Amino acid sequence: QVRLVESGGGLVQAGDSLTLTCAASGRTFDAYAIAWFRQAPGKEREFVAAISWSGNSTKSADSVKGRFVISRDNAKNMVWLQMISLKPGGAAVYFCADSKWYPPVGTTCDYWGQGTQVTVSS
Repeated sequence: QVRLVESGGGLVQAGDSLTLTCAASGRTFDAYAIAWFRQAPGKEREFVAAISWSGNSTKSADSVKGRFVISRDNAKNMVWLQMISLKPGGAAVYFCADSKWYPPVGTTCDYWGQGTQVTVSS
């Protein structure tokens, strides 16, 4: 079955950078767009960034635009989220998900990873 596994989370200070990894298996990787979402405790899940099937088109939320960069390598079945100049705000779990549509939205994502937690201190 399709499996997505996130990694790379941790505890960082505001202004630091961190890169998250989404590794996929079980299905042709380059046939699906990949999106990153995040959810803080007690908050709604929000879209962060997405990348198209071929990797030649990307989209990011206004809140992270210019600071977060999404990329992929289909030969390695991996997608990365480079987060630069992280802002304080406590903990959030970052999820990767795949979708037949681009840009992906939560309701069109078929499979989700278990998430990796990122905590940004002041």
